[in-house]
Amino acid sequence: MSRHAKKLRDHDTNPCVAETDATTKCMNDNNYNKDLCTDYFLMYKNCRRFWHEIMMQRKRSGVKPEMPSAEERKKILESVGKPY
Repeated sequence: MSRHAKKLRDHDTNPCVAETDATTKCMNDNNYNKDLCTDYFLMYKNCRRFWHEIMMQRKRSGVKPEMPSAEERKKILESVGKPY
């Protein structure tokens, strides 16, 4: 597996691994018919949007690292509920 592929699978750097996997599974199960996987694409898009906003807030506040670790993200989701 390439370094880039490993980075995309790393739960500490990619908060939307589960949504990515669900989208890929849907596409595989439905012969790559995007129309049947719209909900999965929306969940992925909303996940990315949510975590990007968190990352930008942390960046503006000077918090490092800008992307929370997997453990921190779990706590954030518990406190706000799953927003996507």
